Amino acid sequence: MRLVRIQHQGIARWGQLQGDTVLLTAGMGAEPTGEQVPFVPSLLLAPAEPSKVVCVGRNYLDHIRELGNDTGDLPQEPGIFLKGPNALAEPGGTVARPDWTANFHFEGELALVIGRRASKLTAENALAHVAGYTCGLDLTARDLQKTDLQWFRAKAADRFCPLGPWLETQLDPTDLRVQTRVNGQTRQDSRTSHMIFPVVDILIYVTRFVTLEPGDVVLTGTPEGVGALETGDVVEVEVEGIGVLTTPIG
Repeated sequence: MRLVRIQHQGIARWGQLQGDTVLLTAGMGAEPTGEQVPFVPSLLLAPAEPSKVVCVGRNYLDHIRELGNDTGDLPQEPGIFLKGPNALAEPGGTVARPDWTANFHFEGELALVIGRRASKLTAENALAHVAGYTCGLDLTARDLQKTDLQWFRAKAADRFCPLGPWLETQLDPTDLRVQTRVNGQTRQDSRTSHMIFPVVDILIYVTRFVTLEPGDVVLTGTPEGVGALETGDVVEVEVEGIGVLTTPIG
């Protein structure tokens, strides 16, 4: 099932996407209310209402190598950083290239949205707490990443986390193809099976320390191939079984 969040009569509404129709619901994952509206892609919103966006850095070996961070042992635990709700951007929405960075990068990845309160998860129940999976774009000011104490400007600035186009609820995240294209040219192409820490391990690790609330987002890391963006570029992140997240750079 595909869950969408749309702009409807001036407010954000959740719904189930069935063909060209959205069956409106009372919330994420709720039952349809009986209201139906035509599906209009330009009205899509980011399919999450998070209190926080938890991100995993350096979760693909080839990405670690391309950034020159492979001089020691592989990570022994996931490297976590945060974005706030301010970072969300809707699918298809333009993100302005910031004038305060000289090296603005794309990082495409699999994202997931939490469906029910999650604390101290186990391998047996971790995925049951996921409402659905979507495409994420972790925009990064690469130059400021080297100077920020906690990557605050580099990763968590306004609209630095486009998300969408919808949540796919029935998906096995263990071996999905993840691709990023810039102006139609493939720049990243890998599989989630190449993650150092798979989705279940990430959820177990994060919820050992932090309770994830319904609507929270987890970004699972990016493969190799990251690079710079300029005004006028169009980024597409495609995750197998989900769809394509398109983000123009304005």
